[in-house]
Amino acid sequence: MIRCCTSQTTGKQFALKCLHDSPKARTEAKVHYLCSEHSHIVSVVDVYAISFQFPGEMRPVPRVLMVMELMEGGELFELVRTKRRFTEKEAVNFTRQIALAVYHCHSFNVAHRDLKPENLLLLDKSEEVIIKLADFGFAKIDRGDLVTPQFTPYYVSPQVLEAQRIHRAQKSGRFPYLTKPYTYDKSCDMWSLGVVIYIMLCGYPPFYSEVPRKQLSQGMRRRIMAGDYDYPDKEWSKISAEAKEVIASLLKVEPAQRMTVTELLEHPWLNDKTARDIPLDSPSIIIADEEAFREAMNAHSAQLTKMRLPERAVMLKAVGKAKNPMLMKREKISFMTANNEASRPPADRTKDDESIKALRDIIAFCTIPPRPVDGAKESLSSEEELQRLVSHALQHNPYSQRLKDALIKQTWDGESFAGSVDKRRLAIDIKDIVKKM
Repeated sequence: MIRCCTSQTTGKQFALKCLHDSPKARTEAKVHYLCSEHSHIVSVVDVYAISFQFPGEMRPVPRVLMVMELMEGGELFELVRTKRRFTEKEAVNFTRQIALAVYHCHSFNVAHRDLKPENLLLLDKSEEVIIKLADFGFAKIDRGDLVTPQFTPYYVSPQVLEAQRIHRAQKSGRFPYLTKPYTYDKSCDMWSLGVVIYIMLCGYPPFYSEVPRKQLSQGMRRRIMAGDYDYPDKEWSKISAEAKEVIASLLKVEPAQRMTVTELLEHPWLNDKTARDIPLDSPSIIIADEEAFREAMNAHSAQLTKMRLPERAVMLKAVGKAKNPMLMKREKISFMTANNEASRPPADRTKDDESIKALRDIIAFCTIPPRPVDGAKESLSSEEELQRLVSHALQHNPYSQRLKDALIKQTWDGESFAGSVDKRRLAIDIKDIVKKM
């Protein structure tokens, strides 16, 4: 949730992003703050971890508040759409600004992982267009271990799809011989940037779903994995060979062959000032099919939740292979289960009771939700309270895959429910989990 707020001392307006306090929210705040001191990244002014109560809530809720500079110019593609005259020369200017933001992130070894038009915002509506990269909700520090695929279909790179496929195969047990998870890196951002440039120049994406209402069809997946796209002459005859060369270098299937952000910033297309000043067709194409374009943009956000996978559990090294002297003294104790999870000491009855109680609280809430206070809207109160109960249950049942599966069915993304919740179905699923505990 993002709202406008005003400083009581200066009267200056800011954007206030409110997140449920969680490891994911704290990672977002930490990484965004790390990268925010740049002219083309939305600045984070301050971050607070605090519990407070919205009107209609039953109790204070722990939250992370991010105070950021207010972006008043809207989204980049809205500007492109409404421009009567948009040229390749302007596209070069916009691309350079985005590339500088990505370069700054990558210099901190941060992969943004969600580079798309909705996250490219304009500072204001002035003639001098200043673009800033926003929303670090999926960003992570890239230590070569980015294994959780986070993406939007139109902008997803081949190795992210491959990481998703391998991740699912490992989870299902089809690849038991893989001891090291498949990883991907910051080059995924460069692929996404290639797609953004392509759309900016012609008005439609290089990869598309041929199945209506299916954002990531098998055909689209195959085309992404094969790098199968083209430059239809009607729109692309006006565009320079240098621009096509940049796109081709960014949309390489093999990450090692893909252009880096440094190479992009040094490319003649961004530096020689020879880009054509001829009006492009992209604004008219977007306007002609504005509804389809907006549906595609909305589908991107919706698909993030559908395609998101839970974070991998921590894998512990067997004691026999450990070099820690304290652990080596305990080699006679079996720490490992068949699933490579740490064995726990004899059951703590109090802990077990708390685990079950947390699940029963969800069942009770889904069966007979309490009435909102002082006539407040039930939807807001119920949504916030259910998210709090679910987070509490996950804390006390961290190893329950059945619980995670039941929540994912209800569009849980690790922090909140992205869509409506079938409370009756959720209560039934959790009752079944409690019975088998």
